Amino acid sequence: MASFALKTALPSYLRDEQLRIEGFARDFGLDFFPTIFEMLNYDQMNEIAAFLGFPTRYPHWRFGMEYERLSKSHEYGLSKIYEMVINNNPSIAYLLEGNSLVDQKLVMAHVLGHVDFFKNNFAFRVTDQGTDRRTGGPVRKWIDTMANHGAIVRRWSKRVGVEKVEAFIDVCLTLENLIDPNKPFDPPKPRKEEDDDDAVESTELHLLRVEKDYMESFINPAEFVEAQKSKLEEEKEKTKFFPEQPDRDVLGFLVEHAPLERWERDVLSIIRREAHYFLPQMQTKIMNEGWASYWHSRMMTERICDTSEIVDYAERNAGVLQTSGGQLNPYKLGVELFRNIEERWNRGQFGKEWTDCDDYAERRHWDRRTGLGQEKIFEVRKLYTDVTFIDEFLTPEFALDQKLFSFGFNPRNDRWEIESRKFEDIKKKLLFSLTNAGNPVIEVLDANYGKRGDLLLRHDHIGIDLRIDWARDVMQSLERIWQRPVELHTVLEGKNTMLRFDGNEHIQRALK
Repeated sequence: MASFALKTALPSYLRDEQLRIEGFARDFGLDFFPTIFEMLNYDQMNEIAAFLGFPTRYPHWRFGMEYERLSKSHEYGLSKIYEMVINNNPSIAYLLEGNSLVDQKLVMAHVLGHVDFFKNNFAFRVTDQGTDRRTGGPVRKWIDTMANHGAIVRRWSKRVGVEKVEAFIDVCLTLENLIDPNKPFDPPKPRKEEDDDDAVESTELHLLRVEKDYMESFINPAEFVEAQKSKLEEEKEKTKFFPEQPDRDVLGFLVEHAPLERWERDVLSIIRREAHYFLPQMQTKIMNEGWASYWHSRMMTERICDTSEIVDYAERNAGVLQTSGGQLNPYKLGVELFRNIEERWNRGQFGKEWTDCDDYAERRHWDRRTGLGQEKIFEVRKLYTDVTFIDEFLTPEFALDQKLFSFGFNPRNDRWEIESRKFEDIKKKLLFSLTNAGNPVIEVLDANYGKRGDLLLRHDHIGIDLRIDWARDVMQSLERIWQRPVELHTVLEGKNTMLRFDGNEHIQRALK
């Protein structure tokens, strides 16, 4: 990997194209980090892609397996990676050696759309590592951070053994989606003072102030005093629960409270931190790809391509945006929805008057010539994730124009089939698949369940049952880390259900 740096510099003609395309992007209003493009051959691209863009990550067998999959897929003509871009400051992007000049221009324009999105979308603020004092921009040195993580894992591998560390990473990766997306936005917890005075104050009754002793029984009657005592006792009882409130950040809870060795805690912390880094990309897949596709399309057709290149570009772009039955293309859905938003806000198709209009023909030809489309899509790019993007801007008219439908597996016919073309069904299923990046919401309820130190968790059932095989794998990993039995409460087939693993066997039974 280290040898890549000696061979990946762009040739001068591509460097000139980069500068030209960056100028066009700025003219259109894009605001992006400095971007470094590097040229890779097929093997290097597959290797980098296997590490999700970071060539110096921690060692683990899954990266080798992913490399083999990508290599075979390319060898058999099943897929081809044209570009990769990393959310870093400066951003790093990789071009594939051997692509045509039109392809390289398309990739550069597409990448700049991604980098603008990385810099400005609020969800990516969780990847900020501080503020640059010189520029005032965010510090995102994730290339260095991933390299540091790799160094830590390698050091522990030498001390405790490669197989031992890899086996524990396997356990941690089973749990990497059990994080709280909102945790990085929470204000820091106030430090708990150990003062005796504070401890005394916390146990005092909250009685009303009395100036004269003889007024005590009138201002603080016995009933009020008793109520305050009862309230204080209830608060004391609440503090006995651990955690005091349900904790959705399961990984963070384990890092703090699980009986781990130092090397195990370091590894689990690394997995959790990297999970938070990759989460915004999962939360904004449709928006991110749609935004990049929108801008590469405009730049290529309006500024970059000459007449001899436009047909090649159109053919390549059609391949990117094509859809196949039963599969969602985030590029296609994202770019079409951004274009729809731009058109609607240019024509004034928003607000109370528009919402209250029930005449289909009038809505179809509605045009107030407000010209707010560009302003609106930049606002959307900044303030939304896929869930809120789809929830607010997916309309019945858009679903009809794009011929959207929901589909599912029919066990009776043993095949995938169209379930519904109704707008409500389409939107509901799409939102279900995007909520929490498609992951189940699990919370820690009690870390001393049954007064035995067992770990109790709850699945927030939002209409989709857990996959039992996956749930059992997760519970085995949780038991390995917690080193005590683990119990999970969920809903299966409409019934409250308990899943439990004690280190030897899985138990499943209905809850009353």
